[in-house]
This record gives sequence, C-alpha cells and structure tokens, in this order.
Amino acid sequence: MQFEIVVLCTNHKTEARDLMNGDLRLLEGRNVSLRIVEKQDLPILLEWDNNVDFRGQFENLKQETMADLVRLYDNIKDEQWFFIEKKDGTKIGFISHFLSAGETEIGYNIVPNERNKGYAKEAIQIMVDYLFLSKDIMRIQAKADAENVQSWKALEKAGFKREGILRRTFYCRGKWRDDCIYSIIREEWKEPKILTKNSCTG
Repeated sequence: MQFEIVVLCTNHKTEARDLMNGDLRLLEGRNVSLRIVEKQDLPILLEWDNNVDFRGQFENLKQETMADLVRLYDNIKDEQWFFIEKKDGTKIGFISHFLSAGETEIGYNIVPNERNKGYAKEAIQIMVDYLFLSKDIMRIQAKADAENVQSWKALEKAGFKREGILRRTFYCRGKWRDDCIYSIIREEWKEPKILTKNSCTG
C-alpha cells in the first residue's frame, strides 16, 4: 500500500513560508509523517538538542541558546529539516538531509520512549523516497556509531548497505569513536517504498 506525497517543493524556506500561509505540507507514511520544521518550531528542537537523554550516549553533550539555533536555521543551505510525527500529530523525532563533502547524507533521532518501534526505519524510507523522487542524485549516505546497533539496524532495514568503518572519526564524551558508513544507491532503491510519484522536482 502506498500513500500520496501531500506536497513537495523546491527548498526549505519556500516550504516554511507556504506553511505559514496555511498550505499544509507533509510527507505521508503508514505510521509516521515528515513535516517541515518552521521557525516557530525551534523551541522544540532547542529542548531536544539540550536534552542529554534525547541525544543519547553516541552524541556529544550540547548546550545551545535560541539565538544559536535561529542563526543556524536562518543560514540553512542545501539541507532540509523535518519533524517525525505520529498520525495524531505528536512529534517524536527529527530527520534531515544535507550535503557532506558533496554527498547527500541523512541524519535522524527519535525521542527515547518511542525508539525500537519501527518509526526510524519508516522515516528513513520516506526520506529516501523523497530524495530519489525529487532530486537527480545517485546515492544517499548515512553514518552511525559502530556501537549504536539500533541506528544501523534501522538503516539496514530501510535498504542501506554498510560500506565500511571510519575509524576514530569523532571524539565523544571522552572517547574517540568509530562510525559505520552506510549508503543506498538509486539502482538498489528502484522505486518508492512508501511515497508515490506525485511530486515536483527539488
């Protein structure tokens, strides 16, 4: 069973402006939807960013101000931020796509009490469909800490393949850590898993 893309548009700020004008924009899935982050939503992201439990053991501790986050939001380029929402509108996480050394990469996180329920896998699948349907790209990549089994299993269930391990690639909480790098290419994806082809180009 597939679900319609309610709407896809060209860039983060265009979508945000249209949302504020009352033109709802969602990427619809079976159990969750992706909703573009608007500027007035930033307090939610700030609370999550500064929450040790949300960030988990595989991300560095972070404390930022609203001014820091607004500055980052206002200077977004070549990326989009989305909330992961349950069907009742409850925001349970965050997913984004961005460029990393010229490669399209995704990143995501789910609130602790909603992990291990399949929501991350579905959000990843929606994002992959969206990117391959709306952008002329060949490859999407993601990174997961080598010890973060929940994260890399979600990627594998969503069709990503492990390419290798980046050894001691980042310093986190007093320890140098390894990253697993995953990717999915257009030929492996083949066709949408959740979204339909009713989209405009990005």
